[in-house]
Amino acid sequence: MKDLIKYIAQALVDNPDQVVVDEVEGNQTSVLELKVAKEDLGKVIGKQGRTARAMRTILSAASAKVKKRTVLEILE
Repeated sequence: MKDLIKYIAQALVDNPDQVVVDEVEGNQTSVLELKVAKEDLGKVIGKQGRTARAMRTILSAASAKVKKRTVLEILE
């Protein structure tokens, strides 16, 4: 899941080397924290949050396949 979000985020931003994805594991839920350069934050979120919502939809579909809940947080 971590590699999937990193791949998508790197394709969207101007500075792909500054994309960092950290994973915080829980019992049934894991949280992915996405950090990008400040000037690329708008590209990852998208207009009215559409890009972020699409990334979360893809992540939930992929995590449902492995029967685990994964949440995406975009950090500033």
